[in-house]
Amino acid sequence: MIPTITAFAASPDRGRGLARDLRVRWALEEVGQAYAVRLVSFAEMKQPAHLALHPFGQIPTYEEGELALFESGAIVFHIAQTRAGLLPEGTNARARAITWMFAALNTVEPPLVEFSMARVFERDKPWYEQRQPMLEERARKTLGLLSSRLGDADWLDGAFSAGDLMMAGVLFRAKPTGILDGYPNLAAYVARAEARPAFKQAFAAQLAVFENGVAAG
Repeated sequence: MIPTITAFAASPDRGRGLARDLRVRWALEEVGQAYAVRLVSFAEMKQPAHLALHPFGQIPTYEEGELALFESGAIVFHIAQTRAGLLPEGTNARARAITWMFAALNTVEPPLVEFSMARVFERDKPWYEQRQPMLEERARKTLGLLSSRLGDADWLDGAFSAGDLMMAGVLFRAKPTGILDGYPNLAAYVARAEARPAFKQAFAAQLAVFENGVAAG
């Protein structure tokens, strides 16, 4: 059965790959799994039918037979567990790859999102000038530690895995802020991820939604 995912009918990022369905598309492309996409509007995301799939009214969701999942990390984890190609066969290496998935979402992403969102939504607030340096310091501390751990390796733990997919996906969303410029090895890491055919296919598919919407409008 071909799984179905949901994505923005009109993404706020204008097709730049910042919406989190990119991670799910990328994982499906990496394992060679065909999939269908159901586009939802912001209004539809708050309706009972979608809330039954995602209780917080967000995207992406994933449906396959009787299974319905939400949260990009959980969806990618499921894909990696049920298809070959994203998790190593060895027990310890597999566990480490899963650990990096959690690290990407729980340790690296929060300070990066807080830093980038403040730049967009808080610039007109009286506390912005005082708060932003603190947010940037937190983000840079995390990136510095990640940079030290990666070193000159191509990937986080041997061959490319779901851990790299999630980590590179998180870092990719931080690119527009310019914060990666201070960490050449992390910038190169993201570039290697972007060069993967599966990423290119996923990005093109997400971008096509925006371009088709513009053409239709």
